[in-house]
Amino acid sequence: MATRRIADEPAYVLHRYDWSESSLIVEVFTRHYGRIALVAKGAKRPSSSFRPILLPMQRLHLAFGGDAEIRSLKSAEWQGGHVMPTGDALLSGYYLNELLLTLLARDDPHPVLFDIYARVVEVIASQHGEVLQAALRSYELLLLREVGLLPQLDQQTMTLTALDPDTAHVLVPEGGLRLAHSDDRASLTGAQWTQLQSALAADAPFTTTLRACAEFSTELKPQLRTLLHYHCGTRTLRTRQMMIDIQSL
Repeated sequence: MATRRIADEPAYVLHRYDWSESSLIVEVFTRHYGRIALVAKGAKRPSSSFRPILLPMQRLHLAFGGDAEIRSLKSAEWQGGHVMPTGDALLSGYYLNELLLTLLARDDPHPVLFDIYARVVEVIASQHGEVLQAALRSYELLLLREVGLLPQLDQQTMTLTALDPDTAHVLVPEGGLRLAHSDDRASLTGAQWTQLQSALAADAPFTTTLRACAEFSTELKPQLRTLLHYHCGTRTLRTRQMMIDIQSL
């Protein structure tokens, strides 16, 4: 059977690690094939054409082939765009990637999520402060929705009853959306959760969700963090711990 070869596949590098003295294993997020692993032979050599291209948060077109779990990278072309982010934007990009690596199975296509990821990368590469935080909250919500881990936000999860617009509700692991208790750190009203659900269901979900999250980013952050940590199976993601360590210096 002939080895299958794919060309001109839109992709982003999520992570890379040593495979041999001269080669790398590269985890990439592709538009049509999902998260896949590629071996980039000779990528660590100074003369390799892969060396300046296989960087995170840069839109690439890849050619690769093979039928094994780890395919062979044949070529990589940079598609232009923003310069490499630094500081908080770079750490935020690593955070996006860690979530994809943890929550997505290999060879599971998510073209809608790929397009959302591309939009978020554009925003965080050029924005800071409140816009950056709203973009991260939008990405978290849309990622959870795309992988089937986000309940309906316009009804109580256990009872399937509509939310009281003026009553506080909180999003929790296993329980979904429920009435807020006095010891909950953060919550949103039923009207605010319903607004988020409408934004997620819009024709341009990233744009509408970004606008909604700009209003509720502070309240959403601890709730989404707890939910993501639960589904990722960890108390603290590596990128978040890195942020904490840097801030403590």
